[in-house]
Amino acid sequence: MQEMTDKPALRGMDLAAMGGLLAEGGFETYRARQLYQWVFRNGAESIDEMGNLPKPMRAFLAERTTIGGVELVRENGPRGGTQKLLMRTHDGKFIESVVMRDEGAGRTSLCVSSQIGCAVGCAFCLTGFGGFQRNLRTDEIVGQVLAVKRHVLAEDEPLAHVVFMGMGEPMLNLGAVVPALRLLIDPDGVGLSRRRVTVSTAGIVPGIEKFGKEEVGVGLAVSLNATTDETRSEIMPINKKWGIKELIGAIEKFPMEARRRVTIEYVLLKGINDTVDDAERLVRLLRKLPVKVNLIMFNASPQLPFKPADEERLEMFAAVLSRSNMTVTVRWSKGREIEAACGQLAAHYFEKSAES
Repeated sequence: MQEMTDKPALRGMDLAAMGGLLAEGGFETYRARQLYQWVFRNGAESIDEMGNLPKPMRAFLAERTTIGGVELVRENGPRGGTQKLLMRTHDGKFIESVVMRDEGAGRTSLCVSSQIGCAVGCAFCLTGFGGFQRNLRTDEIVGQVLAVKRHVLAEDEPLAHVVFMGMGEPMLNLGAVVPALRLLIDPDGVGLSRRRVTVSTAGIVPGIEKFGKEEVGVGLAVSLNATTDETRSEIMPINKKWGIKELIGAIEKFPMEARRRVTIEYVLLKGINDTVDDAERLVRLLRKLPVKVNLIMFNASPQLPFKPADEERLEMFAAVLSRSNMTVTVRWSKGREIEAACGQLAAHYFEKSAES
């Protein structure tokens, strides 16, 4: 387990911060780029690994910093398939990430967490169990990606897509999420394509506005899940603060590059939001926006009172959208059998409960 420390974490520093740190120690400025590559491109897990750095510099780094990140504790699911990963932070808390493999397309995606627990409290999501514990730090967010690249992916298996759809609400932790994104998409850092990174939100309107001003250039997904304020407020309490009209306005103003669209996520709940009227209202809400709709089958759990919509309802819902010339896809959730699908990540609650 990682040692608790107040030392700054290298996995949370950009190149300029590393340069400033090394300047304090009297080291050459070009060493900062070597250190940066060791941390993010090579995914070094100890300062001792950094063999081309001089010993005095490694001693300085060991005294002044820590690597940071998270510790991979357990993998659930087969190598080569969908895997739920249990990770532990430096203070002994638990988070989960999910590796999703599309065998037909030969594409591997990673779902990362941005908080321990969640304060938003969507009624159909297990992550709200146990409440909100704390925000993840930048190094803990980046650390999930580095841990997967080093310990989970095959040697010839590239990471095609990273989605911030795990535990927590990213828009409530932008102070760590935005720097993490910049490190992930930096060609000299982790090196992900910004077109292959997506951040999802339950609809924190001020967060969406602030995130747009950061101009990171990654994708945005918004979890809508209802077409009336009455229904949405029942299943997503955040709607009582920022209703559908305000949320649609924030989406309309969000800066997007040409030919890119905001993803609207819509979890189908039986008897709640799955009618023809819901589908037609959704068309009217979104018709003028640059969006695509991702329909998601609800993942049932004994702890939650909802049921997934019937497959016939799903097909009907998708047909209404398609007839209106909207781009619609259906996400058949991966990892349901290992409780790794959407809304099923709650390690912060269940792992701690098991220990007590």
